[in-house]
Amino acid sequence: MTSIAVAIVNYNTREHLRACLATVQSEAPSEVVVVDNGSGDGSVEMVRDEYPGVLVQANKTNPGYGTAANQAITRCTAEYVLLLNSDTRLQHGSLRALSIYLDLHPRAAIVGPRLVNPDGTLQASCYAVSTPLNTLLEYSTLGCLIRFVPVVRNKYLRTWSHSHARVVAWIKGAALAIRRKAFEAVGGFDESFFMYFEDADLCYRLNATGWQVHFAPVTTVEHVGEGSTIQVRSEMAVQLLASTLQFFQRHYSGIRLAELLVTMKGIMLARLTIDTVRLYMTRDARRRANIAANVDTWQRALFGQWQRQAPRR
Repeated sequence: MTSIAVAIVNYNTREHLRACLATVQSEAPSEVVVVDNGSGDGSVEMVRDEYPGVLVQANKTNPGYGTAANQAITRCTAEYVLLLNSDTRLQHGSLRALSIYLDLHPRAAIVGPRLVNPDGTLQASCYAVSTPLNTLLEYSTLGCLIRFVPVVRNKYLRTWSHSHARVVAWIKGAALAIRRKAFEAVGGFDESFFMYFEDADLCYRLNATGWQVHFAPVTTVEHVGEGSTIQVRSEMAVQLLASTLQFFQRHYSGIRLAELLVTMKGIMLARLTIDTVRLYMTRDARRRANIAANVDTWQRALFGQWQRQAPRR
């Protein structure tokens, strides 16, 4: 079995990070690196006090998730690196299972494990190539309805059972077992993606150069989700849409790009219209505040009014 390191990106999630490191340390990785993006909650001090064997890089400012992930993986020396969000928890045997899978599948540049929510329910984590139809399903309520259609739901990755290993277009970045040789060959994460879709972009470039991206439920990782982004939820929603558009513009052209952009803009316009009507009709103060935040999100995203914010998930 090839040695495997663990790299973690953190931003103001001290308690999640503490729990994550506890499960990581029990797996005896070859090394552990934490890159902190300017947290003000004592995360760095906690790691240094409670996990002295962990290498910590404390960025003074927040350079973005992709930049921090590149820094963390660069500081590791192992051939394989499991990149984790700070709000994940490893299952016993996770590192061994992922390392063995990479050993057995030499064309796999990235392997994504099965993800679950804190309550044990499945968290969808693998995605297909971006098409107008897939985009419409992903960003509208239509995708949620597919789970109620017996035959179709197993053909759509978001509602598929995640029951067996398969090659996919891209994997959610909460937990990625990475083959260093492949990662370095494509230059790592594109740091122009401040947050969101840096995982999709990396997988796209790996696929384009002949590598494969695998989903493999050889182990299960718990992912709390929104560990840091819940602190600025509206800003993160805008950033997600901005990064989606950036990804489309980076990798598609001509008719396909036009179709994807029209689809995304149409979804945003529809949501803006619906939430504006809901805001007008709602009297409850708390609900109005939530709807107003949504309206602000769709307006800013639709008209390109976004800026870099603090990292994610």
